[in-house]
Amino acid sequence: MLFGTRSDLEISPVESRDSREFVNTVNGSCSEISSIAGASCQSLSIFYIKDGHILKDLLFFLHVPRTGGRTYFYCFLKKLYSNSLECPRSYDKLRFDPRKQNCKLFATHDDYSIMSKLPREKSSVVTILRNPIDRVFSAYEFSIEVAARFLVHPNLTSATKMSGNSGSKKSVISTLDIWPWKYLVPWMREELFSRRDARRRKASPNSYGDDSYNMEEIVTPLHEFINHPVALDLVHNGATFQIAGLTNNSNTWKVHDVRHCVMNYQTLGNYVLEVAKRRLDDMLYVGLTEEHKESATMFANLVGAQVISQLLGTETVNYNKLEQGSLVSKTGFHTSHNQGNNTSIIEEQNENISVGKLMETYETCVSKLRSTQSKRRMSSLRRIFPANFTKEARRHVPEEVVKQITLLNSLDVELYKHAEIIFEKQHQKLFDSSMPERWQIMNGESYIGSEWEVVCLSLFIFLVLFIFFYVNAKRRISKLKI
Repeated sequence: MLFGTRSDLEISPVESRDSREFVNTVNGSCSEISSIAGASCQSLSIFYIKDGHILKDLLFFLHVPRTGGRTYFYCFLKKLYSNSLECPRSYDKLRFDPRKQNCKLFATHDDYSIMSKLPREKSSVVTILRNPIDRVFSAYEFSIEVAARFLVHPNLTSATKMSGNSGSKKSVISTLDIWPWKYLVPWMREELFSRRDARRRKASPNSYGDDSYNMEEIVTPLHEFINHPVALDLVHNGATFQIAGLTNNSNTWKVHDVRHCVMNYQTLGNYVLEVAKRRLDDMLYVGLTEEHKESATMFANLVGAQVISQLLGTETVNYNKLEQGSLVSKTGFHTSHNQGNNTSIIEEQNENISVGKLMETYETCVSKLRSTQSKRRMSSLRRIFPANFTKEARRHVPEEVVKQITLLNSLDVELYKHAEIIFEKQHQKLFDSSMPERWQIMNGESYIGSEWEVVCLSLFIFLVLFIFFYVNAKRRISKLKI
């Protein structure tokens, strides 16, 4: 069966467990694709966005998995846009309805090919990238963390039945509904139950060792994970394929052939990389997970300020407590706590929405979100003790494994380097244009500075005045003596 023949254009990586065997079957077409790669590169760039650095009517957040995008979605975008302005949930593309009127926010794990369903001239794209090696580690850890939640069940059959029941609730979007976790989590879940059953059958005591990433009696070792066909198809070079629109979740016909050919043809991979780079260049904003604080500040000033300006341009908006929900809603009076919920009417206030207040809200929201996620992670990892995924544990992973991850993600490594250049340009552009008041003027509010900056400035002024008066006093005394 050729990839791309399903009606939903979505291919299960389990059906292609040996990707090399597949490539061999279409070797001729791979050669043909490689020979016309220049033309293909041009056609892949068809979704060019004119004036990409200016916010259009629709904001498309292309969420690359394990980059911290959830914090941006809940702590930035959900604070700026109300439920009424958000496009229908699109993590599962089958539910996506681009015809919704007044739709201004579209956030999804879909790849760039979804732009074929969007009004391109009226769409702006933002994304966040992460160091590829760290992203692979995080994908491995998160897949196991979510799968471990099912270990409360006595067996795999019971766990699978429960997840099937939860997925039938239309109002609830489970991790198992979202690409790529809909493939990675069931795979890890099956592995966890299989290894737990094997431990129970084993009479002698288990010796796990002290490397959490190589406890094969408990979890799939990292070195096995990165070489598995599922990981090769979904995880490695994931950011490049997602931005190029070539994932197995693509909305473009037969791009799956191209994706698998890229694994064998470096030249074709370079062309795909150039397409991804070009699309990054045209985006409204590119953030870096590793530069979290600066990325957030830049997002608030570069994107948040434009969203506020855009929505305030046509609506009169007031707000009460930002933590309660959206900064801006369709009518200017509603706020939302949870998805699908609009709550109480907001009392009118004399204060105005600002980038500074957006950042304050973001920091409070992130703190709460991280606390919740940390507790859930700890609860999940207890079920696979003594395996424990920490930054310290990562340092004990053999160097040859890290080198292999780097090699398997060569496209993403180059794309990340390009994103770093874009990030620096964004920073410089903002700083240069930000106005003597630095980063805050974009929302019409003068920059005041943090408390310590105000204190330091006050002390500096006091010191200057003290020296001035002291010198003058000394001069007067000298004249009197003469």
